[in-house]
Amino acid sequence: MATNRTKQVVWGGIVTVALLVGAVSVFAFSLGKYEKVRTNGGVVSIPVAKLSDGKVRFYKFEDGGKEIDFFAVKAPDGSYKTAFDACDACYRAKKGYEQQGDKMNCKNCNQKFAINRLGPNATGGCNPGYLPHQLNGNTISIKVNDLKGGARYF
Repeated sequence: MATNRTKQVVWGGIVTVALLVGAVSVFAFSLGKYEKVRTNGGVVSIPVAKLSDGKVRFYKFEDGGKEIDFFAVKAPDGSYKTAFDACDACYRAKKGYEQQGDKMNCKNCNQKFAINRLGPNATGGCNPGYLPHQLNGNTISIKVNDLKGGARYF
């Protein structure tokens, strides 16, 4: 028969393990949204194979201590879209976007934007900040200077 002290130790261990599992889960999910990118010759490269499933991928570019967040996604029409994870209207809230099917949803004001329509003609307001890129074979290339141009959002 277990003593009260043994029961307390067992329950204390169970609670500690549960708290650790919860903390690790929260930490893992909070880090999971952004993948850090590296530059090579003034360019950031993203393999299009990472985007083949049509799910948005979020990236983080660090410039002298400033973190600039952006995303890339394969649109339903087969084109590739890149944009800052911020906009002219809601960037101060620092909430960014999430994908909801074939749309990007502003997590601050809940406006939705068709992924097919993201680009240089969809700017201002709550549209995701346009980020130019070039498609070079199996790679999307983004110039570091273009990334730095979005620093004002962050």
